[in-house]
Amino acid sequence: MKRTICFYFQVHQPFRLRRYRFFDIGENHYYFDEFNNRSIMKKVADRCYLPMNRLLLELIREYGRKFKVSFSITGSAIEQFELYAPDVLKSFRELADTGCVEFLTETSAHSLSVMKDEKEFQRQVELHSSLIRKYFGYTPGTFRLTELIYSDAIGAQVEKLGYKTMLTEGARHILGWKSPNYVYANAVNPKLKVLLRNFRLSDDISFRFSNGSWAEWPVTSEKYVSWLNAVDAREEIVNLFMDYETFGEHQNASSGIFEFMRNLPKQVFDSSDFEFLTPSEVYDKHQPVAAIHVPFAISWADEERDLSAWLGNDLQDDAFNTLYSLSDRMRNVHDPELVDTWLKLQNSDHFYYMCTKWFSDGSVHKYFNPYSSPYDAYINYMNVLSDFIKQVDAYFKMDSEARSKKLLEYIAENRSSGYHVSLLEHILPHTTLAELKKSGNMDSRPAAGRNLPKKPAKTAARTAAKSAAKDGGRIAGAKKPVGKKAADRKVKTPGTGKAVKQNKVTE
Repeated sequence: MKRTICFYFQVHQPFRLRRYRFFDIGENHYYFDEFNNRSIMKKVADRCYLPMNRLLLELIREYGRKFKVSFSITGSAIEQFELYAPDVLKSFRELADTGCVEFLTETSAHSLSVMKDEKEFQRQVELHSSLIRKYFGYTPGTFRLTELIYSDAIGAQVEKLGYKTMLTEGARHILGWKSPNYVYANAVNPKLKVLLRNFRLSDDISFRFSNGSWAEWPVTSEKYVSWLNAVDAREEIVNLFMDYETFGEHQNASSGIFEFMRNLPKQVFDSSDFEFLTPSEVYDKHQPVAAIHVPFAISWADEERDLSAWLGNDLQDDAFNTLYSLSDRMRNVHDPELVDTWLKLQNSDHFYYMCTKWFSDGSVHKYFNPYSSPYDAYINYMNVLSDFIKQVDAYFKMDSEARSKKLLEYIAENRSSGYHVSLLEHILPHTTLAELKKSGNMDSRPAAGRNLPKKPAKTAARTAAKSAAKDGGRIAGAKKPVGKKAADRKVKTPGTGKAVKQNKVTE
């Protein structure tokens, strides 16, 4: 029986904060550095996303169902694609249409909410899953938490959400003498299968590939496949998980990284007993050999493989606790602009920039870091957070008419964004949502691939405003979440390219 290679790519771009000084608090609410975010996205799109997506599409067309990969694309990355690089979003859709790509679910905000607020965690998972369905026509069954964070309790929680497979790091201090090259089961709920990243073989590509001082440099596809063949023949699966930006950004094109990837599938097929599968196919093919016991949370970050990269000092703890002190209040906020900012402020990168570990992992923490020091990052974040808290306070003082007016202004400004339409569908009371769609103020399709609607008529705006006022007198007045109903939809099953009927949950 053939052994398995699983290629997983993390695609993530945070919204970076602009310089927000103390005297800005209460004066303006422009928190995010649009110029920096746009320029970084365009640069990475040109160096990585577009050429690598073209390469993967060529490989899939050449090898058909024999070659497969998986993506974990964060909600913040999807939103930035839509804002700054729509051609990248189109290229990911082309990959989705092949049926040889699996898309994973995580928290939409790439957050650490699972460590603080279970309800917020579930809310973000639901939002991200709806984004993947909307943009790629795919209902995920595999879960990947932010930075491969995992524990026994987290895994059991993920299984309750309906996921059957989860990825995490094959950390040495957890495995001991065991190998990461098997399928394991969650120690609390064995229904969840756990796939472990082979960090050595993954990091050979993502970190060491262009290191001229490394004894194994240069890395060729032939040499790499020889390393795969050296894996004990009894071991069933090698999980390769890396940042997608490895290709063309972290390892630039001159390093030969694209040629390596272009040649790798042929070398695997010609010179090994491995095949490429998606996580869902791994679930069907392989059975767990044992439970994996992870009593404390692990991740793929730094030498420690724990959460200290984000929650390892007083600065991070203070910022994290202050942010999540808003959780209960934010559940009663139905202002999409505030909720969108709330999600962006939860992005784990903000806390990563506050890390004070500058030893072997220092260069990793500095990459794309806009701050001169962790203290600078902390001060800037807390200034933004202080102003955001004032905005939340002001929201609860607004009457229903003011909230309705603000909602319609938001829709008029963001109606061409599929991401923001999904956000609206996720947070608005059911009757308000229905009236907005009936009035023509909202289109539930993503912006790409449709004609943008005209500016809403005044009569339609008044209708939606009246509807909002009826919802308990305020937009935030709904006590129940948006109702769910089942609808049949044809989606592509990974690895087959065939459309099958699948039960889809719509909100």
